[in-house]
Amino acid sequence: MHELPRQELTKGEGLKAVIVVFPGSNCDTDCFHVLRDVLKIPVEFVWHKQGKLPQCDLVVLPGGFSYGDYLRTGAIARFSPVMQDVKRHAEAGRLVLGICNGFQILLEAGLLPGAMLRNRSLSFICKPVWLRVENNQTPFTRKFQSGAILQIPIAHGEGNYFCDNDTLKGLEDSQSIVFRYSAQTGELGDEFNPNGSLGHIAGITNAKRNILGMMPHPERASESLLALTDGRALWESLV
Repeated sequence: MHELPRQELTKGEGLKAVIVVFPGSNCDTDCFHVLRDVLKIPVEFVWHKQGKLPQCDLVVLPGGFSYGDYLRTGAIARFSPVMQDVKRHAEAGRLVLGICNGFQILLEAGLLPGAMLRNRSLSFICKPVWLRVENNQTPFTRKFQSGAILQIPIAHGEGNYFCDNDTLKGLEDSQSIVFRYSAQTGELGDEFNPNGSLGHIAGITNAKRNILGMMPHPERASESLLALTDGRALWESLV
């Protein structure tokens, strides 16, 4: 039996969140800490075999290595029983946030377009990177200034975002590219693109703006104890 710490959802107004836990998730407790202890948001864990989500406003698919990244990252997790209800949650216009492996799962599940390839270097990369905010008119970015430069860590081996030309044009035309890898000055260039992502893409939304997938980890940059705080505004935007 998989034992999970639990924080019951409480009655009242405000955001209510759940964090889906898959076999191999390892950033679930980080997200839980930020939501419950830093932002004071009611939150609970949901095990992947659970077929129905509790009542909530936000579903977080955390980082990690779901199912050991067998076949492809996120390829098996997309078939977990809970994902059918995650899809219904998203179709109802409620919020879904996929971070790193969670982003990969959203792509495999067809909730966001595109796919993830191996990093250009063919090696795992774990370090803070610079991001440029491309669209601050989403529920996830409203607390950021447009064009703001953020420092948030990445930790992945398959974060090289790819899609066909028509999909890329659609993302650009609909302003669905939310974050791009950049220099600290905001300049774009291959030398500032840690994994080779097409269009320097670090995060995208769907057309309705209620689903965000991003490779960087905002939960690792949300309190001064970690020396990085730029990710906190993402969670505050949701509140």
